[in-house]
Amino acid sequence: MEVSIVIPAKNEEGNVEPLITEIVAALENVAEFEIIYVDDGSTDGTYGELQRLINTGNRFIRPVRHRFSVGQSTAIMTGVHDARGELIVTLDADGQNDPADVPALLAAARKFPAGTDFCIAGYRKNRKDTPWKRFQSRVANNIRSRILGDGTPDTGCGLKIVPRATFMKLPYFDHIHRFIPALVRRINGEIVVVEVNHRDRQSGVSKYNMLGRLGVGIVDMFGVMWLQHRVKLAERIDEQ
Repeated sequence: MEVSIVIPAKNEEGNVEPLITEIVAALENVAEFEIIYVDDGSTDGTYGELQRLINTGNRFIRPVRHRFSVGQSTAIMTGVHDARGELIVTLDADGQNDPADVPALLAAARKFPAGTDFCIAGYRKNRKDTPWKRFQSRVANNIRSRILGDGTPDTGCGLKIVPRATFMKLPYFDHIHRFIPALVRRINGEIVVVEVNHRDRQSGVSKYNMLGRLGVGIVDMFGVMWLQHRVKLAERIDEQ
């Protein structure tokens, strides 16, 4: 299988069916794929919606359920571990990422030879957020980019493609999803940025706020900087 779409979701009942419908429409004739929905301890009907869609014939869905919420990064890693695809596509569950953008990112990913470490990162150039939120994001991205040198103008965009083999090389910590480009570059991986659409949330509420992002972001950023200076990469010579 070529592609595993990994979607971490918490209390996104109203967004499940529309998002899956769009994913299938975007990829059904483009790639062999599966959709791994990781229900991260939802207290609404998110998991029930997934089961309903499976029972009505959707063959692409592979649901995973956490007993209680452990956060977006851990939910993503659960999906990556369960994935059967060679390429992991991460996608936010709120519908703000547009599945119609996935084929363009996939075309960029297919240019890399097998075994290459890379990250195709979405860039929400025209964000559908408040001016205050866009300002926060712009400042945070500029600081992060200067300190970590990840070459990514929008690391917070949930739409990315990373080979599963590359994902498995990355160190795990909570909030890793914010630093995937920097961690891929840490192992000499290549970063490609592709402009993507950004949409208004149609249902549910955001799980993040400014103080929450700021508090963990500063600590984690310096943690990633420390990791960057501690990496050692071996070059193997295999005898015939």
